[in-house]
Amino acid sequence: MRSLSYPAQLDDVGAALRHDGWALMPRDMLLHWLPAQAADADTLHTSWSDLPPDTHLRDGGHYRFRRHSCFVLEHANDAARATLAQTPHRAHWQPVTYNALHGGFERWFEPMHTDTTAHPMWQALLTRLGSLLAEVKPVSTWFIEAHQFRVDTAGGIGRPTPEGAHRDGVDFVAVLMLERHGIKGGETRVFEADGPNGVRFTLTAPWSMMLLDDERVIHESTPIQPLGDHGWRDTLVLTFRQSGFQGP
Repeated sequence: MRSLSYPAQLDDVGAALRHDGWALMPRDMLLHWLPAQAADADTLHTSWSDLPPDTHLRDGGHYRFRRHSCFVLEHANDAARATLAQTPHRAHWQPVTYNALHGGFERWFEPMHTDTTAHPMWQALLTRLGSLLAEVKPVSTWFIEAHQFRVDTAGGIGRPTPEGAHRDGVDFVAVLMLERHGIKGGETRVFEADGPNGVRFTLTAPWSMMLLDDERVIHESTPIQPLGDHGWRDTLVLTFRQSGFQGP
Protein backbone atom coordinates (compact mmCIF):
# COMPACT_ATOMS: atom_id res chain seq x y z
CA MET A 1 0.00 0.00 0.00
CA ARG A 2 1.07 3.56 -0.64
CA SER A 3 1.86 6.11 2.06
CA LEU A 4 -0.78 8.61 3.15
CA SER A 5 -1.42 11.49 0.75
CA TYR A 6 -4.37 13.47 -0.50
CA PRO A 7 -5.01 13.39 -4.26
CA ALA A 8 -4.11 16.41 -6.36
CA GLN A 9 -7.15 16.05 -8.63
CA LEU A 10 -10.41 14.14 -8.81
CA ASP A 11 -9.13 11.53 -11.27
CA ASP A 12 -6.52 10.53 -8.71
CA VAL A 13 -9.27 9.43 -6.29
CA GLY A 14 -10.63 6.76 -8.61
CA ALA A 15 -7.13 5.73 -9.63
CA ALA A 16 -6.07 5.24 -6.00
CA LEU A 17 -9.22 3.27 -5.22
CA ARG A 18 -8.57 0.95 -8.17
CA HIS A 19 -4.87 0.50 -7.39
CA ASP A 20 -4.80 0.34 -3.60
CA GLY A 21 -8.35 -0.45 -2.53
CA TRP A 22 -8.68 2.85 -0.64
CA ALA A 23 -8.53 6.56 -1.35
CA LEU A 24 -8.91 9.93 0.32
CA MET A 25 -10.74 13.06 -0.80
CA PRO A 26 -10.09 16.37 1.01
CA ARG A 27 -12.91 18.71 2.03
CA ASP A 28 -12.23 21.40 -0.58
CA MET A 29 -12.24 18.86 -3.41
CA LEU A 30 -15.45 17.30 -2.12
CA LEU A 31 -17.32 20.60 -1.88
CA HIS A 32 -16.14 21.74 -5.31
CA TRP A 33 -17.06 18.40 -6.86
CA LEU A 34 -20.64 18.18 -5.55
CA PRO A 35 -20.84 21.29 -5.76
CA ALA A 36 -21.77 22.65 -2.33
CA GLN A 37 -20.90 25.54 -0.06
CA ALA A 38 -19.41 25.37 3.42
CA ALA A 39 -22.73 26.68 4.75
CA ASP A 40 -24.49 23.65 3.23
CA ALA A 41 -22.09 21.32 5.03
CA ASP A 42 -22.67 23.14 8.32
CA THR A 43 -26.45 22.87 7.87
CA LEU A 44 -26.27 19.12 7.26
CA HIS A 45 -24.06 18.61 10.29
CA THR A 46 -26.60 20.15 12.70
CA SER A 47 -28.66 16.93 12.71
CA TRP A 48 -25.78 15.05 14.36
CA SER A 49 -26.77 16.82 17.59
CA ASP A 50 -30.07 14.91 17.58
CA LEU A 51 -29.03 11.26 17.28
CA PRO A 52 -30.76 8.69 19.55
CA PRO A 53 -28.65 6.23 21.56
CA ASP A 54 -27.55 3.00 19.91
CA THR A 55 -29.41 0.47 22.05
CA HIS A 56 -27.85 -2.57 20.39
CA LEU A 57 -24.29 -2.34 21.70
CA ARG A 58 -23.30 -5.76 23.03
CA ASP A 59 -20.18 -4.60 24.86
CA GLY A 60 -22.28 -2.90 27.53
CA GLY A 61 -21.34 0.58 26.34
CA HIS A 62 -23.49 3.71 26.04
CA TYR A 63 -21.11 5.77 23.94
CA ARG A 64 -22.68 5.57 20.46
CA PHE A 65 -25.59 7.51 18.97
CA ARG A 66 -26.91 6.97 15.46
CA ARG A 67 -29.59 7.18 12.78
CA HIS A 68 -29.91 4.97 9.72
CA SER A 69 -31.72 5.22 6.37
CA CYS A 70 -31.53 3.38 3.05
CA PHE A 71 -31.55 4.57 -0.56
CA VAL A 72 -31.45 3.15 -4.07
CA LEU A 73 -29.49 4.89 -6.81
CA GLU A 74 -30.51 3.77 -10.30
CA HIS A 75 -28.60 4.47 -13.52
CA ALA A 76 -25.51 5.18 -11.41
CA ASN A 77 -23.31 4.62 -14.48
CA ASP A 78 -25.14 7.35 -16.42
CA ALA A 79 -24.89 10.65 -14.57
CA ALA A 80 -27.52 12.31 -16.76
CA ARG A 81 -30.12 9.65 -15.86
CA ALA A 82 -29.13 8.81 -12.28
CA THR A 83 -32.09 8.84 -9.88
CA LEU A 84 -31.93 8.56 -6.09
CA ALA A 85 -34.87 7.37 -3.97
CA GLN A 86 -35.16 6.69 -0.26
CA THR A 87 -36.61 3.26 0.58
CA PRO A 88 -39.25 2.49 3.22
CA HIS A 89 -37.54 2.31 6.58
CA ARG A 90 -35.81 -1.01 7.17
CA ALA A 91 -33.51 -2.73 9.65
CA HIS A 92 -29.75 -2.80 9.39
CA TRP A 93 -28.46 -6.37 9.21
CA GLN A 94 -25.05 -7.98 8.80
CA PRO A 95 -24.02 -11.65 8.91
CA VAL A 96 -21.79 -12.78 11.76
CA THR A 97 -19.08 -13.51 9.19
CA TYR A 98 -18.64 -9.73 8.80
CA ASN A 99 -19.65 -8.55 12.26
CA ALA A 100 -19.09 -11.13 14.97
CA LEU A 101 -20.23 -8.74 17.72
CA HIS A 102 -23.39 -7.29 16.21
CA GLY A 103 -24.15 -9.57 13.28
CA GLY A 104 -26.91 -12.10 12.83
CA PHE A 105 -29.87 -10.05 14.08
CA GLU A 106 -31.91 -7.09 12.84
CA ARG A 107 -30.95 -3.74 14.29
CA TRP A 108 -33.60 -1.05 14.02
CA PHE A 109 -32.51 2.57 14.34
CA GLU A 110 -34.47 5.78 14.03
CA PRO A 111 -34.48 7.12 10.45
CA MET A 112 -32.62 10.20 9.35
CA HIS A 113 -34.50 13.52 9.47
CA THR A 114 -36.29 14.53 6.27
CA ASP A 115 -34.57 17.93 6.42
CA THR A 116 -31.28 16.09 6.06
CA THR A 117 -32.18 13.60 3.33
CA ALA A 118 -34.02 16.23 1.25
CA HIS A 119 -31.14 18.71 1.37
CA PRO A 120 -29.58 19.31 -2.07
CA MET A 121 -26.09 18.59 -0.72
CA TRP A 122 -27.23 15.21 0.59
CA GLN A 123 -28.80 14.33 -2.73
CA ALA A 124 -25.68 15.43 -4.60
CA LEU A 125 -23.35 13.53 -2.26
CA LEU A 126 -25.03 10.16 -2.75
CA THR A 127 -25.60 10.64 -6.48
CA ARG A 128 -22.13 11.90 -7.35
CA LEU A 129 -20.43 9.36 -5.12
CA GLY A 130 -22.46 6.52 -6.61
CA SER A 131 -21.48 7.63 -10.11
CA LEU A 132 -17.81 7.80 -9.14
CA LEU A 133 -17.92 4.28 -7.71
CA ALA A 134 -19.71 3.04 -10.84
CA GLU A 135 -16.66 4.19 -12.81
CA VAL A 136 -14.45 2.02 -10.60
CA LYS A 137 -16.81 -0.97 -10.77
CA PRO A 138 -19.40 -0.89 -13.59
CA VAL A 139 -22.70 -1.01 -11.71
CA SER A 140 -26.09 0.33 -12.77
CA THR A 141 -27.90 0.23 -9.40
CA TRP A 142 -26.48 0.86 -5.94
CA PHE A 143 -28.21 -0.12 -2.71
CA ILE A 144 -26.99 2.46 -0.21
CA GLU A 145 -27.14 2.44 3.58
CA ALA A 146 -26.46 5.70 5.39
CA HIS A 147 -25.33 5.78 9.02
CA GLN A 148 -25.04 8.95 11.08
CA PHE A 149 -22.72 8.29 14.04
CA ARG A 150 -21.73 10.21 17.13
CA VAL A 151 -19.31 8.42 19.44
CA ASP A 152 -18.81 10.27 22.71
CA THR A 153 -16.63 10.01 25.79
CA ALA A 154 -19.21 10.52 28.54
CA GLY A 155 -18.21 7.14 29.94
CA GLY A 156 -14.49 7.79 29.52
CA ILE A 157 -13.83 5.87 26.30
CA GLY A 158 -15.81 5.71 23.06
CA ARG A 159 -15.32 2.96 20.49
CA PRO A 160 -16.02 3.87 16.84
CA THR A 161 -15.64 0.22 15.78
CA PRO A 162 -16.32 -2.03 18.76
CA GLU A 163 -16.29 -5.06 16.43
CA GLY A 164 -12.62 -4.41 15.62
CA ALA A 165 -11.00 -4.65 12.19
CA HIS A 166 -13.67 -5.76 9.77
CA ARG A 167 -15.30 -5.72 6.38
CA ASP A 168 -18.95 -4.73 5.91
CA GLY A 169 -20.08 -7.20 3.26
CA VAL A 170 -20.65 -4.52 0.62
CA ASP A 171 -18.81 -3.29 -2.48
CA PHE A 172 -17.64 0.11 -1.24
CA VAL A 173 -17.62 2.09 2.00
CA ALA A 174 -17.34 5.86 2.34
CA VAL A 175 -16.41 7.37 5.71
CA LEU A 176 -16.76 11.13 6.08
CA MET A 177 -15.28 12.89 9.08
CA LEU A 178 -17.62 15.65 10.26
CA GLU A 179 -16.22 16.74 13.61
CA ARG A 180 -13.70 15.87 16.30
CA HIS A 181 -14.46 17.76 19.49
CA GLY A 182 -12.21 17.58 22.54
CA ILE A 183 -10.81 14.10 21.90
CA LYS A 184 -7.64 12.18 21.26
CA GLY A 185 -7.40 8.83 19.49
CA GLY A 186 -9.73 7.75 16.73
CA GLU A 187 -6.92 6.64 14.44
CA THR A 188 -8.06 4.98 11.21
CA ARG A 189 -6.35 1.74 10.17
CA VAL A 190 -6.72 0.13 6.75
CA PHE A 191 -5.19 -3.26 5.95
CA GLU A 192 -5.08 -5.51 2.92
CA ALA A 193 -7.64 -8.29 3.35
CA ASP A 194 -5.26 -10.86 1.85
CA GLY A 195 -1.85 -9.37 2.45
CA PRO A 196 0.57 -7.99 5.04
CA ASN A 197 0.40 -4.29 4.20
CA GLY A 198 -1.55 -1.52 5.85
CA VAL A 199 -1.68 2.18 6.60
CA ARG A 200 -2.76 4.22 9.62
CA PHE A 201 -3.76 7.86 9.84
CA THR A 202 -6.21 10.15 11.62
CA LEU A 203 -8.98 11.93 9.74
CA THR A 204 -9.27 15.40 11.26
CA ALA A 205 -10.61 17.89 8.68
CA PRO A 206 -14.42 18.26 8.61
CA TRP A 207 -15.95 16.69 5.48
CA SER A 208 -12.78 14.89 4.47
CA MET A 209 -13.66 11.48 3.06
CA MET A 210 -12.12 8.02 2.94
CA LEU A 211 -13.25 5.49 0.31
CA LEU A 212 -12.72 1.74 0.75
CA ASP A 213 -13.06 -1.22 -1.59
CA ASP A 214 -14.68 -3.55 0.94
CA GLU A 215 -13.71 -6.68 -0.97
CA ARG A 216 -10.00 -5.81 -0.82
CA VAL A 217 -9.39 -4.14 2.55
CA ILE A 218 -10.42 -4.34 6.19
CA HIS A 219 -10.66 -1.29 8.42
CA GLU A 220 -11.08 -0.09 11.98
CA SER A 221 -10.81 3.04 14.11
CA THR A 222 -9.16 3.10 17.52
CA PRO A 223 -11.03 4.22 20.67
CA ILE A 224 -11.34 7.88 21.56
CA GLN A 225 -10.67 9.53 24.93
CA PRO A 226 -11.57 13.02 26.16
CA LEU A 227 -9.04 15.81 26.34
CA GLY A 228 -11.23 17.53 28.93
CA ASP A 229 -14.58 16.78 30.49
CA HIS A 230 -16.38 15.55 27.40
CA GLY A 231 -15.70 14.99 23.71
CA TRP A 232 -17.19 13.36 20.65
CA ARG A 233 -16.47 12.20 17.11
CA ASP A 234 -19.09 12.69 14.37
CA THR A 235 -18.93 10.65 11.17
CA LEU A 236 -21.12 9.70 8.24
CA VAL A 237 -20.73 6.17 6.87
CA LEU A 238 -22.20 5.25 3.49
CA THR A 239 -22.12 1.71 2.13
CA PHE A 240 -22.72 0.83 -1.52
CA ARG A 241 -23.79 -2.68 -2.54
CA GLN A 242 -24.78 -3.87 -6.00
CA SER A 243 -26.70 -7.03 -5.09
CA GLY A 244 -29.43 -5.63 -2.85
CA PHE A 245 -29.53 -4.84 0.83
CA GLN A 246 -28.19 -7.42 3.25
CA GLY A 247 -30.83 -9.29 5.21
CA PRO A 248 -31.50 -12.52 7.06
